[in-house]
Amino acid sequence: MSELKRSLGLNTTIALVVGGVIGSGIFMKPALMGSQLGSPLLLLSVWVLAGIITLFGALSNAEVAAMFPETGGQYVFFKKMYGNGFAFLYGWAAFAVFNTAGNASIAYVFSTYANVLYPLPKFSVAIEHSVNLHIPFVGNFYILENFGLKMLTIFLILLLTVVNYFSVKQGGALQRVLTALKVVAIIVLIGGLLLSGKGSAANISTNAMSMPQGMAMVSAYMAAIAGAFWAYDGWNNITFVAGEIKNPQSVIPKSLFTGLSFCIIVYALVNLAYVYVLPIDKLSASSFVASDAAAAVWGTTGAVLIALLVMLSTFGSANANVLATSRVTFAMGEENSLFKLAGKVQPKYNTPGNALLYNAVWSCLLIISGSFDMLTDMLIFVSWFFYGMSALGVFILRKRMKTFLRSYKVWGYPIVPLLFVLFVAFFLCSTVYTDIVNYNKGTSPVINSVLGIIITCTGIPVYLWSKKKEV
Repeated sequence: MSELKRSLGLNTTIALVVGGVIGSGIFMKPALMGSQLGSPLLLLSVWVLAGIITLFGALSNAEVAAMFPETGGQYVFFKKMYGNGFAFLYGWAAFAVFNTAGNASIAYVFSTYANVLYPLPKFSVAIEHSVNLHIPFVGNFYILENFGLKMLTIFLILLLTVVNYFSVKQGGALQRVLTALKVVAIIVLIGGLLLSGKGSAANISTNAMSMPQGMAMVSAYMAAIAGAFWAYDGWNNITFVAGEIKNPQSVIPKSLFTGLSFCIIVYALVNLAYVYVLPIDKLSASSFVASDAAAAVWGTTGAVLIALLVMLSTFGSANANVLATSRVTFAMGEENSLFKLAGKVQPKYNTPGNALLYNAVWSCLLIISGSFDMLTDMLIFVSWFFYGMSALGVFILRKRMKTFLRSYKVWGYPIVPLLFVLFVAFFLCSTVYTDIVNYNKGTSPVINSVLGIIITCTGIPVYLWSKKKEV
């Protein structure tokens, strides 16, 4: 049987981390997070804390990835930790929820900023709401809402799928170029805003009048940190392509630490630039915070240039995710007869062609059915459950495989993975509670975490059926 070749080096894997992480979140989430917190300093703290927590989880995963450098990432890890059934549930959730929804949500931001430059066609509100899909205990979905924006998003997903279908090297080369351009553009944005002299240092310490207090602040902080987690998501892309990385035992930990550390610094500086230029009230009310911050300094021309920067950034991030996430679907196809077509290597181009196509089709369906916020909230809840289980599995493998030669051991064991697991547990519980409260208040049409749980759990009967067919 054909196998995927090890053709990805350190520079490409760092580009995958940075390109997979820095995409759309930093250009969409700060406004919502600012409105939740009402404090510039707390906003900055959320980005730093979320980055450190994410780094703890990444370093924990790096130990296992160095042990089992195989294509499929956490799907392979979970087989070693919890068995085939749990691994299938992860693969199912990756395909049905967070990998495909992640690809869709990143491409969605590309289209949203394209809509700023050139308004895309859309139906009237009456027509948009004429098609309403209601799911009990979950909420309402308006299929025709923002239809032009959704069509452009679908086009981007299909375009990047085609690029990566024909060549791993082309996809990797495209990623290196896009990441380099993105980094240069973001450095220009940060320097341009902070050195413009058109902001105020007082903005950084001036809170909004509506800043929540007491327990309301705790809920607001957890909601804000969920937004930051989405912006940091994508770091595990390199574990998905571990079977295609040269010298993975050394390269994977280095690229995760280097790439994520860089992302933490960039996110902190970008948000510092935002709050320097925009008072917290203006930042919170912004629909396109990056463009609005640029407009405050450079006028309309600056806003247009930043919109183009966001499109470039999200294009690169979408490519990184399309390339990497298909490897989980590919790994699941190799192991499960029900999805065996997804596990076939494209013989001419030596790529996981069918897995790429399956992911693209499902991503497009999610785009049609959902909105940006629904997709991001749902995928973060489910993906972080599995991130927590992956870190917990480090303890299991340390006990079960004591004599296994580990080329890399997570720094700060057992404190670092334990802190990560405890935080994930608290985050998941608080998210379910907040989602239900918001739904009951009428501020959210969908209970996103519950929707993620339901879709994930549908994998249980699918797995049982697939095992029955194999007998």
